Amino acid sequence: MSNEPVDPVIRSFLSVDQSASGQRWMSRADQAGLNRALAISQVHGISELVARVLAGRGVGVDDAPAFLDPTIRNLMPDPSTLTDCEKAAERIAEAVNAKDRVAIFGDYDVDGAASSALMFRFLRHFGVEAEIYIPDRIFEGYGPNAAAIDQLIERGANLLITVDCGSTSVEALGAAERRGVDVVVIDHHQMGHEMPVCHALVNPNREDDLSGQGHLCAAGVVFMVLVATLRRLREAGHPFARSLDLLAWLDLVALATVCDVVPLKGLNRAYVTKGLIAARHQNNAGLAALLKVAGIGGPVTPYHFGFLVGPRINAGGRIGDAALGSRLLTLDDPAEADQIAAKLDELNRERQAMEAIMLAEAEAEALAEYGTGETAGVIVTAKEGWHPGIVGLLAARLKERFKRPAFAIAFDPMGKGTGSGRSINGFDLGRMVRAAVDNGILAKGGGHAMAAGLTVERGNLGRLRSFFDEQATAQVSALAANQTLKIDGAIGASGATLALVDQLELAGPYGSGHPQPVFAVPLHRLKDVRPVGTTHIKVTLEGMDGSRLEGIAFRAADTDLGHFLMNSRGNQIHVAGTLSADHWQGNRRVQFRILDAAKAP
Repeated sequence: MSNEPVDPVIRSFLSVDQSASGQRWMSRADQAGLNRALAISQVHGISELVARVLAGRGVGVDDAPAFLDPTIRNLMPDPSTLTDCEKAAERIAEAVNAKDRVAIFGDYDVDGAASSALMFRFLRHFGVEAEIYIPDRIFEGYGPNAAAIDQLIERGANLLITVDCGSTSVEALGAAERRGVDVVVIDHHQMGHEMPVCHALVNPNREDDLSGQGHLCAAGVVFMVLVATLRRLREAGHPFARSLDLLAWLDLVALATVCDVVPLKGLNRAYVTKGLIAARHQNNAGLAALLKVAGIGGPVTPYHFGFLVGPRINAGGRIGDAALGSRLLTLDDPAEADQIAAKLDELNRERQAMEAIMLAEAEAEALAEYGTGETAGVIVTAKEGWHPGIVGLLAARLKERFKRPAFAIAFDPMGKGTGSGRSINGFDLGRMVRAAVDNGILAKGGGHAMAAGLTVERGNLGRLRSFFDEQATAQVSALAANQTLKIDGAIGASGATLALVDQLELAGPYGSGHPQPVFAVPLHRLKDVRPVGTTHIKVTLEGMDGSRLEGIAFRAADTDLGHFLMNSRGNQIHVAGTLSADHWQGNRRVQFRILDAAKAP
């Protein structure tokens, strides 16, 4: 879905100007893109449909072959192009040779867990004693803190490596400096002008970094630092250096890349493509245990990482032991891995139950406060007793339902609120939150365009709602009025085959910045429609030739799309969605995920 302004002169796809969910359907590729697709198909012998997918995403004629075969060799620059990477590699290699005791300080999300596990596995290969420390989300918050650093040093750490955090931890890292302990920071988050005092700070988003790799997640940066470190150790003739195959650990990099929702472009595409291959070998006992407990039967896909594996790792950080995920990904013992995976699965079920209760409360409050939300700038819900580790998930659900930026805030008994927000395309949420801090409404807050966090006192909740509405209503209303769904092409039920799915996979992997192709299925009769579970709707579409296609609209039951489908049985309609392969009980079949629908003339 896009919120970009639409030229009213450009004809909408299938003449759908307002769909069931209020969107205008538009062709992803303009005429120039269609011409480029034809050239890609003719020059490289690629199917016209795959060529159209590539052209619609800006891939040029000459770039198509490399895009379809992303490799680490071709897409990874020399790690030395990252500012401070050689300094970091030198210090880590020194730690390996000196058998230093190393403390790895990570974040409590999937990227932090995977980054920590990568560094731990590397050091363990060389016989270096290392400890992973993941802060508690509730009691310690994000990033290094002085108390934890002092503890790690007291336990003997003489090198501290922070991963997926540390770039803005000026005060906390000062504790290590005062104790004479070197710090290497490996991160990817946005940072300001002030830098912490440390031995090396590797972050492609620091102002003086010219590597052009700012789209990497932390695990992607860690991998590049490890490539540089291994190169140093091999050049020095370390006896264990030749036997280490870093490419075997790309499953962890791919997991983090998908779950951190960074753009799938450049090196990230190679990370995910090759990492999925590594994951299918199931050499990482912890990851294999998670795949098993999640019930994944077929080949591992980005969907499995993002929606089945990632949430289980995150459940530890949200409502349990934040270190469980990173510990699991370091394990080689399948029995121990199974135990931790089972615990994370249990925590994830608890999280789902808590989320369901909190979401019902948040939706009830939003409906009472904003009605349908059509006149709201930002949806803000809040309640005492909500779990602070789940408010981000609530915000994401509220944004989906009301099509507005949304916040959920958990207040403690003392009136301190911890909130998280999610935005719609085109509206910079982080900028608005920072403005609220500057105006004295928030105790602290920050983020980026699509997601932000904040801390607010209960007495300022009313001021916050008013401020957000003043800042957002006009722009958000304009964006909401211009919602579009970009369509890659049209197919019939008979054309939705596994062969087509396999062709489309050639242009994958799909994700952030490289969205899964969306196809319209025009003029098909809604033969059957029925609820599945409590929130999904399953349909059977029938083409004019009698061919049928099963489809499902996830979490659509109480939405405009869901109401439209339930009331359209027997009618000819247009439907738009994505195609994938579903593996069920050993059978592989096409799955059509419905994103939108519209009346047919």
